[in-house]
Amino acid sequence: MLTRREFGTLALTGLVVARPEGRALRLWDGTPINSTVNGVHIGVQTYSYRDLPRPAGATDSVDVVINAMKISGVGECELFSPQLEPQFSSGGRGARGTPPTPEQVKARQDLRTWRVESSLDHFRNARKKFDAAGITITAYCYNMNSSFTDAELDRGFEMTKALGAPVMTTSTTMDVAKRLAPMADTHKIPVGLHGHSNVTDPNEFATPESFAAAKKLSRYLKTNLDIGHFVSADYDPVAYIREHHADITNLHLKDRKNHHGDNTPWGEGDTPIKAVLQLLKKERWPIPVDIEYEYRGTGTSPEEVKKCFEYAKQALA
Repeated sequence: MLTRREFGTLALTGLVVARPEGRALRLWDGTPINSTVNGVHIGVQTYSYRDLPRPAGATDSVDVVINAMKISGVGECELFSPQLEPQFSSGGRGARGTPPTPEQVKARQDLRTWRVESSLDHFRNARKKFDAAGITITAYCYNMNSSFTDAELDRGFEMTKALGAPVMTTSTTMDVAKRLAPMADTHKIPVGLHGHSNVTDPNEFATPESFAAAKKLSRYLKTNLDIGHFVSADYDPVAYIREHHADITNLHLKDRKNHHGDNTPWGEGDTPIKAVLQLLKKERWPIPVDIEYEYRGTGTSPEEVKKCFEYAKQALA
């Protein structure tokens, strides 16, 4: 199973948000639900549905994602950008370390051009579909790397606005964050920097010190804390959230083992998912928490996300 960063690479590539009370998502059978549990806003990182195929001829996966969320029973999401982008044929992925083929180079350039020149109505229309389904987009995940042009970086903020999302999140690096900082100041949109578990590379976001360094660049650079990766890097997410909750855009929920261990079904790893959720419930910090399905489950991705949601509900009971 590909990681979110690897998926973003192949495609070439949260501030506090509250879901309005009373907006219920309706499942396929008409059952009304709301994924806020005891004041804690539970959503999904739609990367969780990366295995679901896009219908032939479709220019995006919006309808697929919406249907998957209805099955999972969650009404908030951090929307994963490749699911809104067209898929340009690159002739397949070459061997690791080999130069890109002409087809791959062209596909990458076509995607760059689309990002900069496509009409923002594409994103506004996507938002309308989510609104009609009763789903709130709490963040737009636009993963950026050092190959992105300034125009591509800046366009991410415009896409986020067009989607009506109050936050842009990204898996990126410190060198890119330095370029993002003045843009975030201009657009006045918080950027949640997603952390991983590579604590040896100073260009990566993984340690508390790396997040602190980014925040010095702009007051709009925040932390999108992935508690599974944080535990895998041998840090304590409960302590970090308690100290830095005001600068966390959103949380990613997953279970992993310590010491760079594997992803596991929830409850089988070392990540204190229950303690984190209980902390948010007790302190009433309205930080969105997004399920990110990465372990190898036995069901479909919507079914596995639903299992995770049930686990979260029990943890908050």
